[in-house]
Amino acid sequence: MEQVSLTMAHWVFLLVIITIFTFMIFRRDVVLPSIIGTFLLGFIYNLEHGIVDGVISSAQVVFEAFLNSGMVLFDIMLVIALMVAMLKSLQSSGADVLMISPMKRLMVNPTTAFFVLGATMYLAATFFWPTPAVALVGTVLIPIAIKAGLPAMGAAVAINLFGHGMALSGDLVIQGATGITSSAAGLESAQILPYTAIFSLVVGFVAIGFAYLKLRKNMKNGKWSVKTEDSLDIGEKEDVSPTWKTKFLAAFVPFMLFGVVFLMLYRAFFTDSPIQGGEATALLGGTAVVLMLVASFTTRKNKAIEDIVGHIRVGFYFAIKIFAPVIPIAAFFLLGHPDHAETVLGEGAPGFLFDLGTAMAHHIDANAVTLVIGMVIISLLAGMDGSGFSGLPLVGALSAGLGGAAGVDVAVLASIGQVATIFAGGGTLAAWAFGVAADAGIAGVKPMDLVRANFIPVMAGLFVATVIAILLI
Repeated sequence: MEQVSLTMAHWVFLLVIITIFTFMIFRRDVVLPSIIGTFLLGFIYNLEHGIVDGVISSAQVVFEAFLNSGMVLFDIMLVIALMVAMLKSLQSSGADVLMISPMKRLMVNPTTAFFVLGATMYLAATFFWPTPAVALVGTVLIPIAIKAGLPAMGAAVAINLFGHGMALSGDLVIQGATGITSSAAGLESAQILPYTAIFSLVVGFVAIGFAYLKLRKNMKNGKWSVKTEDSLDIGEKEDVSPTWKTKFLAAFVPFMLFGVVFLMLYRAFFTDSPIQGGEATALLGGTAVVLMLVASFTTRKNKAIEDIVGHIRVGFYFAIKIFAPVIPIAAFFLLGHPDHAETVLGEGAPGFLFDLGTAMAHHIDANAVTLVIGMVIISLLAGMDGSGFSGLPLVGALSAGLGGAAGVDVAVLASIGQVATIFAGGGTLAAWAFGVAADAGIAGVKPMDLVRANFIPVMAGLFVATVIAILLI
């Protein structure tokens, strides 16, 4: 394994991470340390050109980092904005209430709402990944769950742990994550898939169990309100006598959305051109635009021309209000990835997080306990850039290097690393992660609050999975 040379910029990056975690522990907002950290990193990295040029470059780095972060997050912001705009277009006719009314039979109380919402998210995320799934499942089912008494934070935790945690880390159907990890580890996907399935389910079930107990406790103490000021206002008005237009839209919109789901499933199982990832997000977003137009012109006729602008404005306002604090946080952590670091700092810039993880690996003893614990720690660190999959090549390569040298099962080591990386950065433990931002945004809660709610349950799940990995290795 190649020795990594750590510079002052690497130590500054690590110091800022520690500062951000300290702020999180004391329940303070981490936007300010993220901005200052980005500024300092830009200054230190360009200090060789002189103090004046270093200050100038650091200001430019802050802007470029924000821009890079915004570009990375925009597709998630856009699909959420369009889904919200579509749902707003349904409200004038009451089609939103009629559309979701059948689910009331399943979501009769907070407990059933929590598990029905989570299970639906897991199935959808397993077949076409969580980001497009949350836009569909969240916008349709979260309002029903809230109406059944589930707090908005409870809904966010459910879709987050089931989707961007358990489903994405196992990636049992699409196997995109498994392919990346296995390739970097020099293994076949089939060699690590059974272990990723075990570890993802173990971490998921333990985390979900702890989260549910915490939900009951917080509801009893009145700590989590049923609805936040940013929650989607779908299905909260009194039922009215439906017209033919209302009935048409209430049937047509779910038909089209579930049609998209079945199309994705069909293409995934029976063709060589599956619709997944960014393509799935684009299809769902484009479908939302079409449905918004149909709903607007069906109910408002020629007045729809002005109404459409209002719906889009409301959708973007909702998305930007949630993502505005996420952008500066992600701006800093994306600098931990080599590709994003080069985009912001220039060609040749190192991936600070990846370098720190590689350097740490040189100090891990070659026995089963320290190898697994060390791999989990490195994987959590690698996932802190918030992109989920970007740390998998590092995890796979380190698993091969460390596990091969120690004579242990590389597949087990790579699998626990994959699950830990995605649970952290896919994710459930980083407020700037795509998964946390999307799930919190769709539920109308703060990403940082969602991370705090997840922390103990997920760490408990990772602890159990780590013990199992040590026994298996």
